[in-house]
Amino acid sequence: MKQTHFLVGPYEAGQKRDLAAYRAAGGYASWERVRSGLTPEAVIDEVKTAGIRGRGGAGFPAGVKWGFVPQDTGRPVYLCCNADESEPGTFKDRMIIEFDPHRMIEGCLITCHAIGSRCGYIYLRREFDEGIAITKAALAEAREAGLVGGEGGVELHVHVGGGAYICGEETSLLNSIEGKRPYPRNKPPFPAVEGLFGCPTIVNNVETLSSVPLIIEKGADWFR
Repeated sequence: MKQTHFLVGPYEAGQKRDLAAYRAAGGYASWERVRSGLTPEAVIDEVKTAGIRGRGGAGFPAGVKWGFVPQDTGRPVYLCCNADESEPGTFKDRMIIEFDPHRMIEGCLITCHAIGSRCGYIYLRREFDEGIAITKAALAEAREAGLVGGEGGVELHVHVGGGAYICGEETSLLNSIEGKRPYPRNKPPFPAVEGLFGCPTIVNNVETLSSVPLIIEKGADWFR
């Protein structure tokens, strides 16, 4: 039986997709739909119904995690895309980063909208030289096209870690972005309540976030 591989399609074909190629395949249509009318609550409900779980290993339902962000605190909300793929022999996120970076970026934008964030960080391993360059170039393309940043938009930044294995743990990653030693924090409080710079923060894996545009495009029932 023939299978269609949605996340691995570009690198199965050996194609690294720039903005033009990604948009030609329908890329950013989900983001345009979200920012032109879908409420954050509607996005969270769709992701909850889809039942997608964290693809970084913990398997916690992504939509449920997003729902933990407190509302009307007066503090900014942050998203961190965990691309610190340090587990030996694991390279699934690296392939998405290098071959289809705009899918990851689109997922970050939609997630920011859902959780009420105007700023996100893509945390990359220092060893991912090619992935760092590709991600920065893709962000520049998306910014130039008016998809990232701008007045009232969502800004995304690349943060390159120091290469420590422990930074794959979400609170160690947050300490690293803040310029501190990347030691894990005691929990509670959990990052969704008190994370980056003491503000509500959602940390999701590259593969998790890269699945979000597909959920918005095709629906929770399709994903399930």
